[in-house]
Amino acid sequence: MRYHQCILFTVLAFSGILSASQTPKGVPFGTTEQQSLEKSVFLIRSVKQDFDYVTPWKQKAMMQSIGSGFLIGRQKVLTNAHNVSNCKYIELKKENIAKRYPARVAFIGHDCDLAILTIDEESFFEGTVPLELAEIPSVNSTVSTYGFPVGGNRISVTEGVVSRIETDTYVHSGADGHLVIQTDAAINPGNSGGPVMQNGKVVGVAFQGLLMTEGIGYMIPTTVIRHFLVDIEDGKYDGFGSLGVLLYPGLHSASYKDYLKVPANEDGIIVVATIMHSSVESILQPNDVVTRIDNYNVDNDGMVRIYGLRLHMSEVIETKHIGQASELTFYRSGKLMKETATVALNRPIFEQARQYDRPPRYVCFAGLTFVPATRNFLETWGRDWQTEIPHYLRYLFIHSMQLNIERQRKEYIVLAEIMPDEVNSYAGDFRSQPVESINGITIWGLDDVYKAFKQAVGDFYTIKFLGNNQVLPIDAKKARLRHRLILDKYHIPAEARLEGTL
Repeated sequence: MRYHQCILFTVLAFSGILSASQTPKGVPFGTTEQQSLEKSVFLIRSVKQDFDYVTPWKQKAMMQSIGSGFLIGRQKVLTNAHNVSNCKYIELKKENIAKRYPARVAFIGHDCDLAILTIDEESFFEGTVPLELAEIPSVNSTVSTYGFPVGGNRISVTEGVVSRIETDTYVHSGADGHLVIQTDAAINPGNSGGPVMQNGKVVGVAFQGLLMTEGIGYMIPTTVIRHFLVDIEDGKYDGFGSLGVLLYPGLHSASYKDYLKVPANEDGIIVVATIMHSSVESILQPNDVVTRIDNYNVDNDGMVRIYGLRLHMSEVIETKHIGQASELTFYRSGKLMKETATVALNRPIFEQARQYDRPPRYVCFAGLTFVPATRNFLETWGRDWQTEIPHYLRYLFIHSMQLNIERQRKEYIVLAEIMPDEVNSYAGDFRSQPVESINGITIWGLDDVYKAFKQAVGDFYTIKFLGNNQVLPIDAKKARLRHRLILDKYHIPAEARLEGTL
């Protein structure tokens, strides 16, 4: 996967001030077409404040983000979700106009890194022209990227060639994969959310690029943009669905094909497992071989021909919305079968995508802070979190889908932090471990932690951890006496936040 090598093209300035020497690279507007676009492309300034997932009642320092956006419809500005995530304040600026216009997020899709902003002041839209969407550009065709690289005071335009179209991971969530278009048009920090144009129409939104390289950038294609815009027509964003399966390209082996009793002239992809509670859990089984999805033949790499391109079969699901149907054709023990599956979110128990715009949930009792095991929590280990996190968390993160056999489980809970006090001073070795039970109550989710500590007990609260035979005992009487004192001492405003709202 390439996501760990990518960066987002947003300028972050901790001081909130850009140097006057920072000027945009590229060619200034000159042609009539370029000059008309200056009324439709905007500079976005936002003030972000991220959450702390170890001490989740806190927030990190504020920082300013700078990106781009453009008019996509009547009083709708399209931009990247990462430009306006975890934001306290957003404002837009038009080229050659000093006035700044406060804006707010109307819709946001973190899985596809897109957002719609609205501006209440009608004068902002005077003289503006909504941009039209085109189809996917051809490889080797020329495109132009518009925006405000490194902030700048004027719109910049750079040209480049489309070099690749494929399915890849979007950096913003770190886990969701959609179609991306690679180009060598200069896309710099601050270009995020700006339109990529061809023949006067939008063919993509600039959003990320590769680390340690020059001249390689990516845009979100109009197939993803249209899906997002149709999704929000009912007033809410549902997201992109998935099949909820793990797949293996084993049919390259003729003996494997014979073992699964698949005809020699058939291609397909092998099902390894289905996500628990997914919409296909009752339809597909391990060793089923999917040969067709809707009207698309699936090859031995799990690829189909769609949009005139060879793309992963997930792209067929990308054309659907939550609740729509998709027909699966597959072999099971040599028998050809057809079933209709419902497109759903099908998210794993251990959420592998980053979360935004929702304060982290927690329970803090006697200085012991419990949080759901999420990617956000794991990334508190820093840039190299994948190698720095404890081995048991790494194993759980990678293999939770296969490890969890309990249908009651909602999430994994971790002892994230210990606020030192005499009642818990010996508990440090249990930090970062996933919880199995408290006083014999199995912990299926954060609510269970809260309920366990609210129940009357004898002399001790006993906490057991997954894969660890050692028990953490907490003196019950002392814990109840010290609990409120610890909250006050460490300025913890509430003992729990069970819902992700402020």
